[in-house]
Amino acid sequence: MGRPRLQDVAERAGVSLATASRVLNGSSRTPAPELVERVRAAAADLGYVVNAQAQALAKARTGLLGLVVQDISDPYFSSIAAGAQAEARAHGLQLLLASTDREPVAERDAVAAFAAHRADAIVVVGTRWAGPDDAALDAELRRYADVGGRAVVVGQPLDAAAVVRPPNAPGSRALAEALLAEGHRRFVVVAGPQEVVTAGERADAFGAAVRAGGGSLERVEAPEFSRDGGFAAASQVAALAGDGGGRPCVFAVTDVMAIGLIAGLRERGVGVPADVLVAGFDDIPTLRDHVPALTTVRVPLVEMGRLAVRVALGEADEVGGDGGALATQVLLRESTAR
Repeated sequence: MGRPRLQDVAERAGVSLATASRVLNGSSRTPAPELVERVRAAAADLGYVVNAQAQALAKARTGLLGLVVQDISDPYFSSIAAGAQAEARAHGLQLLLASTDREPVAERDAVAAFAAHRADAIVVVGTRWAGPDDAALDAELRRYADVGGRAVVVGQPLDAAAVVRPPNAPGSRALAEALLAEGHRRFVVVAGPQEVVTAGERADAFGAAVRAGGGSLERVEAPEFSRDGGFAAASQVAALAGDGGGRPCVFAVTDVMAIGLIAGLRERGVGVPADVLVAGFDDIPTLRDHVPALTTVRVPLVEMGRLAVRVALGEADEVGGDGGALATQVLLRESTAR
């Protein structure tokens, strides 16, 4: 005997095909309770399995949420993903995840794939890129919105989506002010590649606050916005530490870059905080095991993920501007001790 069809269920229950579909695939028009019971009993007797695509058509929704992140191995993104997963589950949604390895084309393709699978909403997490790549992503999100999709970006705004903007500038300013208050005056910023907008926002806000507070500032461009980028920057930072100008206080614009930087300095015999002071940004969960304890800016990563899902579902307002509506906390730890 072949796989039972919806028509078989309807015939077994003695109802029309439309009635059987309303019961099993969902509909705003609910049949009488006795018909519902007959259809469900017939489906159980026949071993009928609901066709998910038919159910989605009947409900005009799929129960799917697409989440696009730039690097799931990075604790920044995995923490946001954990929040999104928890909120999706609370709303009865199944989360589909795509990690793009920081490739803009892969990010756009992931959005197109989720749209093709008729996801009820799509959340894109990650920095925007200076150049044409953002325009391609925005166009893909526009096509999705034009057929009724709801999209949110966690990062810098795009025209075709709502936004939850991380508090990059407020947090970086607060960190600079706290370090100045500790008496530090010589600063170095380890920034990411120029096309990475988040790196620029954090570096620029930190630098402006340092100069406003009377400190000096030098800048090192890391080749990657990653742990390896921080590691590669260690040679330049070590040179600055040995130039006789005093112990520099280095701001690496993410915690993972700061961790890489410290590892690179250690290989060169440069101690933290003995020779160089280091601070990061994000307060990723893995910092609890890092030695020395890293000064950083705590950002509500899990809550940002939850908020993005609520915004996508129309249950919360977006966070625009500079993200200042999201609370940050400066945590001064051993890595910047005088």
